[in-house]
Amino acid sequence: MNPIIKLSDNAALRIKEIMTNAEKDSIGVRVSVKSGGCAGMSYVMEYTKELNPNDEVIEDKGVKVFVDSAAIMYLLGTEMDYKKEELSSSFVFNNPNETERCGCGESFKIS
Repeated sequence: MNPIIKLSDNAALRIKEIMTNAEKDSIGVRVSVKSGGCAGMSYVMEYTKELNPNDEVIEDKGVKVFVDSAAIMYLLGTEMDYKKEELSSSFVFNNPNETERCGCGESFKIS
């Protein structure tokens, strides 16, 4: 079975970096999806201090990513990448389930 989220090398490296600056009781990063944005849904990333009972835990390239159970159906097959450009840097979700993305790239839609 394919993982819900696949991490690029850049994403794993950046998660390792940010975890070194996280509060000491943080155990990883949690990825979820919330309603909002111009296309209807947005990706959310935050530190997590605990494993929720229905979380999916992705352990890849030396990091742990916790996927909120309510987000699993929206994220199946997604590759999480990290892009660093001259004036900005961000995590990027390459989600094959997206049917639409807003112009600013902050939100998406799944039909």
